[in-house]
Amino acid sequence: MVEITGTGETGLTARYAAALYALAFEQNALNQVVEQMRALSLLIEHSKPLAALIANPLTDIRKAAPALDEALAAQGVLPLVRNFVQVVVANRRLRDLPALLQGFEAYAAAKRGETLAIVTTAHRLNDTQRHALLARLVESGHGTVNLAERIDPSLLGGLQLQIGTKLYDTSLKSRLNRLNYSLKGAA
Repeated sequence: MVEITGTGETGLTARYAAALYALAFEQNALNQVVEQMRALSLLIEHSKPLAALIANPLTDIRKAAPALDEALAAQGVLPLVRNFVQVVVANRRLRDLPALLQGFEAYAAAKRGETLAIVTTAHRLNDTQRHALLARLVESGHGTVNLAERIDPSLLGGLQLQIGTKLYDTSLKSRLNRLNYSLKGAA
């Protein structure tokens, strides 16, 4: 049995992550599953039509399930990952798929003794910025760090860094929001 506590994941994401992790471990396919789950997460993030399909509450799961399975099979995705997606769809959790993928990534990293840091920026980090950020995280005692990068143009500048349940937000968007609230309070 795989332990759920101590990974930072709770509830729904922890249950799905623990189940998939245990199956992948039993089938000696853990590294492949982790890699393919990360690739699927990136695919959803970068494909606006796929993200819209997943987020739409009116998506007909009877049509979506076979289409998703066929698309994933065509990409060479392992049956274990495809079955995971099918279980998510069958349980009417398609809208939760991005969160479940992120939860699995965090769970797998924690089980391997790694720290998952999710950095969201307005523009892609260059190599110098990425290495500087990783170095600062290691200096602050996070040990081995896996950096997951997300792009959100609405941040305008700066970054948001999530490590476990902590969120560090230095984005221009949040600074402007704080300034707006303080000005409203002064009026």
